[in-house]
Amino acid sequence: MQASYYPGCSLEGAAKSYNASTLEVCRRLDVELHDPEDWACCGSSPALKMNRMLSLALGAYNLVSLAKAGMSEVVIPCPFCYRRLNSAQQEMAEDADLKKQVSELVEAEPPDSLQIQSLLGFIRHTVGLTEIEKQVVRPLAGLKLVPYYGCYLVKPPALTGFDDPEHPSSLDEILKALGAEVLDWDFKTECCGAGLSLSKTETVIELSGRITKEAAWLGADAIVVACQLCQANLDMRQGQIAEQHGKKYYLPVVYFTQLMGLAFGLKPRELGLHQHVVDTMPLWRAKDLLK
Repeated sequence: MQASYYPGCSLEGAAKSYNASTLEVCRRLDVELHDPEDWACCGSSPALKMNRMLSLALGAYNLVSLAKAGMSEVVIPCPFCYRRLNSAQQEMAEDADLKKQVSELVEAEPPDSLQIQSLLGFIRHTVGLTEIEKQVVRPLAGLKLVPYYGCYLVKPPALTGFDDPEHPSSLDEILKALGAEVLDWDFKTECCGAGLSLSKTETVIELSGRITKEAAWLGADAIVVACQLCQANLDMRQGQIAEQHGKKYYLPVVYFTQLMGLAFGLKPRELGLHQHVVDTMPLWRAKDLLK
């Protein structure tokens, strides 16, 4: 199976572990991901807030680059990049004049028929649970996990469309296929506040604190995410949350691809599991998942 792959800026920087685990897992699933020869920022921020045409042009530039690979399917790990490229394609498909203006800016006509998929949706629905289960050599038995989708990945359904916006299940199903115990909770799609990190830090600590507190109260061993901003926010703020709540939390926040890789028999360092703020290694040792 082959698909174009758009990693986005974050996965080339602070979220390298998401990128590394994605590539390793896809190799095990016999999925060939092809980066475009040239790509740029998706235009989600700050361009999206400051200049619509600039944001559209950035999206269009990337769509053109992805289309050159000759594949009809594009896989995107970052929810923000996924939303932005999807939105850019839809906006231009619905407005011929707008598409003409953008085409002039990027000196090429952007495609309007690329199948743009989130990494989570692609692995769950295109690759499928059967293929995932075939690769499991180290079942995650004994791990209690809460799947956290965040507010951006599955909403609004008219734009994202691969899962239920209020009660998503794709991540739950993948974790169960890996052998883990998935805990049901009401915070799957609550906002962690990552987008307000610089402007309203106290609000962010409150929002992320509610999520962390609930996960800990349920007895979760870890929070599982599919968004690098959610991962960074929930991972690095546990000290601030402890100050606000008067209680310390030590809850690993990991990418679903890292857990897939662990279940597939890959080593933690190959998956970037040693790079998080909250050390994840004691958990894998305690659950005997390093053999």
